[in-house]
Amino acid sequence: MNYYSVDQQAGASAGMSTGVMIFYLLIAVVGIVALWKIFTKANEAGWASIVPLYNAYVLFKITWGNGWYFLLMLIPCVNFVIEIITMVKLAKVFGKSTGFAIGLILLSPIFMLILAFDDSEYIGIQQ
Repeated sequence: MNYYSVDQQAGASAGMSTGVMIFYLLIAVVGIVALWKIFTKANEAGWASIVPLYNAYVLFKITWGNGWYFLLMLIPCVNFVIEIITMVKLAKVFGKSTGFAIGLILLSPIFMLILAFDDSEYIGIQQ
């Protein structure tokens, strides 16, 4: 039988935690890069993607026309619906289809990168 000491278990646990933390950090950096490019395409300041809450304000300004709608994200249960509507609006303001909006909803990091680095242009809010 293999017996592992407490030190071996702690080392394995620390290694796994570090790996998970690096993975989440990588996802965060990819999200920041994607938002930076999207903001730049929409003629907004790219650095806004780094500032917490202000990035949500800018995203809602791009999609809804009024950035203060991001406060709706603070309401429990309503925030899910508002997030879905925002992703649909984000696809529309860049001239993308409903299928792309579904991709933004289900696989946000990947479709945000696609939106950031494709040749689509910001066409503005459609009434």
